[in-house]
Amino acid sequence: MLIVVGGMIGLGKSSVAEILGDHFKSDVFYESVDDNPILPLFYSESEEEIQKKRYPFLLQLYFLNTRFKSIKEALVHNNNVLDRSIYEDWYFAKKNMELDRINDLEMKIYEDLLHNMLEELEELPKKAPDVMVYLKGSFETVLNRIALRGRDFEIDESLKEYYHFLWKDYDAWVENCYNASEVLIIDMDKMDVVNNEEDKEKLIELVEQKLREVRDIEEIA
Repeated sequence: MLIVVGGMIGLGKSSVAEILGDHFKSDVFYESVDDNPILPLFYSESEEEIQKKRYPFLLQLYFLNTRFKSIKEALVHNNNVLDRSIYEDWYFAKKNMELDRINDLEMKIYEDLLHNMLEELEELPKKAPDVMVYLKGSFETVLNRIALRGRDFEIDESLKEYYHFLWKDYDAWVENCYNASEVLIIDMDKMDVVNNEEDKEKLIELVEQKLREVRDIEEIA
């Protein structure tokens, strides 16, 4: 079993990954945030400095590298949970290219590297996740959750437009572009899996049900 937890910044991927890891007694591979040397600079520097130092491109390469390391480890063992997937990294790179923060050449280099990495995964016993648990929510919920977790570099008012730019197309990307696994959508406007025990149990129940469906499909195939 390999589960990836995806979704917009702030919606609770790490919390959901931890809950599922505890329930399934599995390892959890968290997104590299607290020890990420580029992320605070990406959020806090001036736009001029960001462009000059090419922080968006460097950040996407950093995430791609750390994600690839995690997914290689996760795919060779049973029962693992990944906090965000290597597939979603492309979405963030693409959105930054649309903002002219990543140029065409950088995007080509990034995509070539990504494709090479995905080809490497084809050699592993397990090639893709079983399920992506996708957390969706309103933009208001996104902003509230970002504020609640209190990372200083994430809560500047000037970032609101950037967050909205990422958020507005995220659901469509999952629906129309993501095809690595089955998807289970969790509405975080309606669920508080951290503070509400019933919501937590409901999350686990929905994930278990989806995993059973996936197994049934695989047996038929």
